[in-house]
Amino acid sequence: MDKAELRRRIVAARAGLSDPRGSATAIRETLLDQPWVQMAGLVACYWSMGDEPATHGLVFALWKHGATVILPVLKPDNDLDWAVYDGPDSMALGPRGLMEPVDTRRGVGTIRTAALVIVPALAVDPSTGIRLGRGGGSYDRALARVGPNVPTVALLHEGELVEGIPAEPHDRAVTMAALPSGIVTI
Repeated sequence: MDKAELRRRIVAARAGLSDPRGSATAIRETLLDQPWVQMAGLVACYWSMGDEPATHGLVFALWKHGATVILPVLKPDNDLDWAVYDGPDSMALGPRGLMEPVDTRRGVGTIRTAALVIVPALAVDPSTGIRLGRGGGSYDRALARVGPNVPTVALLHEGELVEGIPAEPHDRAVTMAALPSGIVTI
């Protein structure tokens, strides 16, 4: 199956989810229980939208526990700049209709300094760590800048671990997937 068809199937399945908030709570609590999450001083995360596993509570909890959380700001070329989250009042609607931090932009290379990187995905291949995104390549570019020993975690709903996701040369793997049922290390 090609990536476009796989994307269509997963998006359709997500539209039928019965309790996406419960999924988000389980993912958040599982992550926050991990020592490597608790010790991460700088965390790159994302502000979820639509049918993605919700991250708003996770971002807030990380921030309240003392982590510096950086969130992406989509650039015109689809690359990701980064800005610091400083509480719920630090978010505003951006030019593309996405919520973004209002803090000073720190540059695309800022993700290099993160101790933990949490990314969105539609699916992850549990054998290879290849993630299926929305198709813009933004997170593949960002993941290419992350050091080899930094945990990279994709957040998924149940049923989104998929064997045999087609990989292209620009695709970047993640090292873990967090689902409501737990964390899968790849």
